[in-house]
Amino acid sequence: QDETVGDQKTFAPPIYDKFMDEAYSIADKVELIHPGRFLFNAGSTPKAWNKKMLNDPHCKVLYYEHLSSKVFPGTDIKGGVAITYRNETKNYGAIGVYAAFSELNSIKDKAAPKVNEKSLADIVYTQCRFDLKALFSSYPEFQSVIGSNGKDKRFRNNAFSKISIFSETECSDDDIKVLGILNNKRVWRYIPRVYVDLKHENLLRHKVLVPRANGSGAIGEVLSTPLIGEPLIGYTQSFIGIGSFDTFGEADAALKYVKSKFARAMLGILKITQDNDREVWRLVPLQDFTENSDIDWSGSVADIDKQLYKKYGLDKKEIDFIESHVKEMK
Repeated sequence: QDETVGDQKTFAPPIYDKFMDEAYSIADKVELIHPGRFLFNAGSTPKAWNKKMLNDPHCKVLYYEHLSSKVFPGTDIKGGVAITYRNETKNYGAIGVYAAFSELNSIKDKAAPKVNEKSLADIVYTQCRFDLKALFSSYPEFQSVIGSNGKDKRFRNNAFSKISIFSETECSDDDIKVLGILNNKRVWRYIPRVYVDLKHENLLRHKVLVPRANGSGAIGEVLSTPLIGEPLIGYTQSFIGIGSFDTFGEADAALKYVKSKFARAMLGILKITQDNDREVWRLVPLQDFTENSDIDWSGSVADIDKQLYKKYGLDKKEIDFIESHVKEMK
């Protein structure tokens, strides 16, 4: 097995996808135990391979366990362990979107966005960006520091330690305030506006800031202290920004929504590792966060959950599942 790829000295590419393909090439009937990340289109297996497997009508899941230590004591296999069975002569129907719990599967069928419907992923935006032309004009030495031969515009995870232009204190009323991670702690830094790409999707608008990596992927875990980012607040690659709103009220409604048990149950269908990127929000239905919404956002998070249960026609069993499996966020 290859131990490294490129500059990622600690990354060992998975090989179980290749092993499975070889097994399928020599036998009509194959039963295997292997990592389960691909069931959620997660991990480092090729996305094309994940899609192929999830659309294979001859393959079905016999068993899935999120906590690998229950199957193999002392292990921590991100995304869990699965047992699959493939029979070339049988048609079981494609796996499609896999849900580890039957209740979660029925909730998904009722509430997940259908074709051409909007999901929360449609308003999830990644990190802010440099205006490299302006930056290199003042600081040509940064051209050798910034990745991709000086072409990477992104505020990367290590931007605060790598690009010395970020300051601990505000030097001018024109500065952009940026949220990031330094020495494993959240910190704020400031950068002159002239060096920032102001065309970013939500830099000049209200949004909800959420860590890009959070928890372990267990169903119902809390999000690590999401907060509202006002206009002219930016963020590094360590965070995602949800929304690009005109008003604080819309951002506050969106914050309550991502805290709701309903939204985090939907998030938990695809979020099975610590990764909290845009794709894992794809099954969370988008809401109208304005005053014209069919949801009254002025209430508590618990009250909003009740409205969402009613909106999507969840039955008592499905509601009980969410209430018992998803931790409360206030």
